[in-house]
Amino acid sequence: MNNEQCCTISCESPLDQKHWDTQYKAQATGWDLGAIAPPIQNYIDSLVNKESRILIPGCGNTYEAEYLLEKGFTNITVIDIAPTLVAMLQQKFADNPNIKIVLGDFFEHQGEYDLIIEQTFFCALPPFLRQKYVWKMHQLLADGGILSGLLFNRTFEVSPPFGGSQNEYEMLFKEAFVFTKLEMAKNSAEPRKNSELFFEFKKNSTVQVRLYSFEGITCSGCMETVSTKFSAINEVLNVSMSTDFSEVLIISKKEIPLQELQTIVSYDEKYKILQIES
Repeated sequence: MNNEQCCTISCESPLDQKHWDTQYKAQATGWDLGAIAPPIQNYIDSLVNKESRILIPGCGNTYEAEYLLEKGFTNITVIDIAPTLVAMLQQKFADNPNIKIVLGDFFEHQGEYDLIIEQTFFCALPPFLRQKYVWKMHQLLADGGILSGLLFNRTFEVSPPFGGSQNEYEMLFKEAFVFTKLEMAKNSAEPRKNSELFFEFKKNSTVQVRLYSFEGITCSGCMETVSTKFSAINEVLNVSMSTDFSEVLIISKKEIPLQELQTIVSYDEKYKILQIES
């Protein structure tokens, strides 16, 4: 187990735009490998369509985009929330028409992509955003689109990064995506050796993936009860609630009427559910 720690400033402050911009201003980017991660490099080498619409969220210094450009890919978008970083990238790639640099919140981003590359973005998000991550990735991918990259298969004493396990990821992404590959990375960079999973998930375009805000739950027992009730709906395939109990992700064979969901939880007058629009 390595001792890699990404949180080089204060982990008590919100992980917002100010936090990440401060990291780049201070050049306190302990998560940065200084080069493209070998498993992702190998994956890019296997790609054939140079015109694929590719997105890299939470792009950081975006060695992945740089490598894609070297390999002749022509339609790359990278997005990050840190203004200092984005300004640097805009200057670095100013003369290259094959890459678009976006300053913004990933969860507000609009577009359609054939491939989204995950590299230290998921692990930088507070765990309560993981259901929203699945929903947004599914939304941004075209039919048959691919989400691929690396996920940590370990926990951390200091966060971010926020770790996880293969079983947790399987439960989170199941039904929304078809798992083409989810396995221990074979050629990770030395600091991350034996601690990350390489994955390739294909968007399941046959299901409905909906995210809802939820009010009233204050304990894990209540969360389990509500999740079980939603899971019992005939057309529902997977239910996952955020760690702060504020959002619930429902994957189903068809759209479940909001009123039906509200009726199911009406046994407690505190419970309120509303669909989050894209």
